[in-house]
Amino acid sequence: MSRRETGGLHEAAAARHLEARGLTVLARNAVSRFGELDLVLADGDTTVFAEVRYRRGDGWGGAAASVDAGKQRRLVAAARAWLARHPEAARRPCRFDVVAVGGAPPYRIDWLRDAFQPED
Repeated sequence: MSRRETGGLHEAAAARHLEARGLTVLARNAVSRFGELDLVLADGDTTVFAEVRYRRGDGWGGAAASVDAGKQRRLVAAARAWLARHPEAARRPCRFDVVAVGGAPPYRIDWLRDAFQPED
C-alpha cells in the first residue's frame, strides 16, 4: 500500500471520529500553493482546519508533537488560501486542531482541539 493510500485510511478514520462527535466535513485534502489541508470541518459556527498525524508508537514525541512551528505556518497559509476561496467560512471563527492517529486498527485517536494559534 502506498504512503498516500495509508494516509487516506488514517484521514478517513479521523474524519469518522470527528463526524461521530458532531463535526461536518467540508473538504478533504484541500490543496493550495501553500500546502495541503487534511480536513476542513464545521463545528457549529466554527471552521476547523484539522491536521491528521499518524504514528505507530509514541516515540519521537508522538503524532501531535510532529506539528512543529514550520508546519503550523504552512497550515495557516493554506487555511488563509482556503478561506479566500470560501468567503462564507471566512466570516466565522476558525481554529486549528490536530488529530493524532496511533497504532493499528482499531486506531487510537486523540483529538487536540485548538492545538495552536496562528501567529499574526
